[in-house]
Amino acid sequence: RLDLGTRGTMRFHNCVTEMIGGTPLLKLERLARGHQVYAKCEFMNPLSLKYDDLRCMPKIESRPTLVCPGFFEDTATWSGVSLDYLLKLADVKDSARHIRLVSADGYGALVEMQEARSGKSFLAYQWEGEPIPVLHGFPVRAVFPDSNGNKWVKWLVRIEVQ
Repeated sequence: RLDLGTRGTMRFHNCVTEMIGGTPLLKLERLARGHQVYAKCEFMNPLSLKYDDLRCMPKIESRPTLVCPGFFEDTATWSGVSLDYLLKLADVKDSARHIRLVSADGYGALVEMQEARSGKSFLAYQWEGEPIPVLHGFPVRAVFPDSNGNKWVKWLVRIEVQ
């Protein structure tokens, strides 16, 4: 549930952000203690993971090019947890066809299950060996190396399996 407060303040799953120019500036001290990524629906076991939970899981690294057609291309090293690993952990049923990734700012992207489970897709928590900068999606950003940037959801807070 997204609740846009007054004066550019947004509350989402107990994570407070401030909106400046449309980009949430996350209060990092709150995120270090309490940021969670939620995943639930009828196709799987409910799963709630904290930032540190993700960092303790098997890590993968990739150097894909983020492409936003007509705007920019950027190649960087991203590190995080395989989306396939997380979907297996949640025991997602074979009948599920898509995942919907939801950002703290309300943005969402629909991704086919085949792409989500490709082994290339992951939830990144590092960029160039450091925690992801806020403008790049701290604390967690989805990375889909074979897709355009509109699927690379920043500030990820929820995954819905459909």
